[in-house]
Amino acid sequence: MALLWRVLKVQSGVTQWVTACSQLTPLLLSQRQWLQTSSGIFQKIKIAALRMYTSCVEKTDFEEFFLRCQMPDTFNSWFLITLLHVWMCLVRMKQEGRSGNYMCRIIVHFMWEDVEQRGRVMGVNSYILKKNMLIMTNSFYAGILGYDEGILSDDHGLAAAIWRTFFNQKCEDPRQLELLVEYVRKQMQYLDSMNGEELLLTGEVTWRPLVEKNPQSVLKPNFPTYNDEGL
Repeated sequence: MALLWRVLKVQSGVTQWVTACSQLTPLLLSQRQWLQTSSGIFQKIKIAALRMYTSCVEKTDFEEFFLRCQMPDTFNSWFLITLLHVWMCLVRMKQEGRSGNYMCRIIVHFMWEDVEQRGRVMGVNSYILKKNMLIMTNSFYAGILGYDEGILSDDHGLAAAIWRTFFNQKCEDPRQLELLVEYVRKQMQYLDSMNGEELLLTGEVTWRPLVEKNPQSVLKPNFPTYNDEGL
């Protein structure tokens, strides 16, 4: 009798364990599907982040900045102009919650990869490049902080941030500061007019001209059509 009781008890335990596992199976499948979906979404955001960074370096008229801001055509000037545009993208995408913050990290990652690659292509000594990368990293985060404070301030505050970071405290022409303040304000207005979900999918950004022929022509841009893979 005692033996029969133990057998029945074991069988009961096995039945309960099987029942519990059967209840867990849909949950595990659901979690797996969620992970696969999340992985796909983040992969699309990575592609969009690369496009957005590429927009900063390929759709910006660097020659016009060199000319109108009296900047030398150097690697450092290129970096300062790129930094300004990357920062504006970061400000916009931070408004898109967790996905936007993730995209910001990827944009910055691509930026540093590009900076390092450009330095190598230019033949910069590895030791000098590493040293310059450290200097630029410090300048980047200091510049981001200064621009963040400036954009939340009035035009005087923004002009001060641009003078410190973009011009490295060496601008003596107030018209150049005025030009950059106007550019940042209208560009941020333009970026804010873009749909956040479309930016997360496409990463496509166009930049207003440094000198606007029609200052009132800040219009919502038309986005290209992409397939499900964001391509």
